[in-house]
Amino acid sequence: MSHTSDFLHDAAQILTRLDVQTLDRTVGMLVKLRERAGRLFVLGIGGSAANAGHMVADFRKMAQIEAYAPTDNLAEFTARADDDGWESTFVPWLAISRLSDRDMVFVLSVGGGDIERNVSSTLVRALQYAQEVGATICGIVGRNGGYTARVADACIVVPTVNTTTVTPHTEAFQALLWHLIVSHPALHAVNRQWDSACSRRAA
Repeated sequence: MSHTSDFLHDAAQILTRLDVQTLDRTVGMLVKLRERAGRLFVLGIGGSAANAGHMVADFRKMAQIEAYAPTDNLAEFTARADDDGWESTFVPWLAISRLSDRDMVFVLSVGGGDIERNVSSTLVRALQYAQEVGATICGIVGRNGGYTARVADACIVVPTVNTTTVTPHTEAFQALLWHLIVSHPALHAVNRQWDSACSRRAA
């Protein structure tokens, strides 16, 4: 088969292997977060950082949850990395925001973080800080999920069906899954303009 056929075939296989119970548990935790007026902090690096900004916009607008992505503030993020080192980028940002046990840290990552291998160590430090303050931890990750999957209250692991396309599939499914979550009837609080317009036309 061609790369295109293989990629789409693998994506279909991933869909059938997703853990629906973990997805529903994540939705439930976000519902409770909104009920207690907690805040959502979405952490991602690289492509997952871009996804984090989009996810924050959706949860603020569609689910009416106060949400932030540290990487959206590029000036502060890069200043911290330059002045204090890469591993310091997330923790001080969360500390300044007064992260507490009312809040949630949501990780978007392919590997989930691994200090021993020096992979996404800043995510691990952030999760350790979240554990210290008692914040809820959730995530969407790939492979075995790394540190995120080990410590999260709910972690959706995108199944690996092809080791050569773990990153593109994981980052693509991050978007699909957070859109599934934010559009869940238990969370969705505001009708999307385009969907409403299409519904009116169909009627």
